[in-house]
Amino acid sequence: MQLIDIGVNLTNPSFADKHQAVLDRAYAAGVCQLVLTGTSVEGSEQALELCRQLDESTQRLFATAGIHPHSASDWNADSAQRLRSLLKEPNVVAVGECGLDFNRDFSPRPQQEKVLEEHLAMAVELQLPVFLHERDASQRLLEILHDYRDQLPAAVVHCFTGEKKALFSYLDLDLHIGITGWICDERRGTHLHPLVKEIKRGRLMLESDAPYLLPRSLRPKPKNGRNEPAYLTEVLREVALHRGESLEDLAAHSTASARAFFGLPSTPQ
Repeated sequence: MQLIDIGVNLTNPSFADKHQAVLDRAYAAGVCQLVLTGTSVEGSEQALELCRQLDESTQRLFATAGIHPHSASDWNADSAQRLRSLLKEPNVVAVGECGLDFNRDFSPRPQQEKVLEEHLAMAVELQLPVFLHERDASQRLLEILHDYRDQLPAAVVHCFTGEKKALFSYLDLDLHIGITGWICDERRGTHLHPLVKEIKRGRLMLESDAPYLLPRSLRPKPKNGRNEPAYLTEVLREVALHRGESLEDLAAHSTASARAFFGLPSTPQ
């Protein structure tokens, strides 16, 4: 089986000086390609640099470039220029992480909305897919997306944790859905169990969101409590269980979806 991790925060300080070991474990587990998440201009630049340092063949590692809604207040003219430059790099395969977070409100909501629209406009201009973040803001996100969706090649709601109404609304807009280890959390993720089978083939993708969201069903658990891309196999197992699919079938169609979405090469060297 081959898996693609569509969202890993490899620039996180907890992975410092451990990048190659983390990747080696991922490759050994069958995670053949990874998309490194950019959450700030500097973080996006770092993600691209890791791709260059750790993957000379440009077949395994890719990156997104964007500003997380938590940091929307940092947006300025220089941000737009630097992001546009990053998005023209061959290893950068999506705009984001961008979106709305009305749960923590680390940036004012009007500013979050403005910065999201800036990202969407760049995605339309450059014809790149969008890597979206949403917390407690599904209705507003949908309203904004409606004005851009017909011009966007594709968009994924990464780390979906919402309810049925939000899921169906996203699917009605022909969005992709990213599922993480949240589904393995018996305290807060069980509502996803009946929902994942509603995501049609071709729209479902898997992600670790490492180092966050360590699957709580994982046995044995790592002593450091840090999630890694190698544990994506546990997300695969849980999602397959609730979709009534074999591990092999789910791995095949979710990997095919990710390759098509990001335009990744089919055979990593």
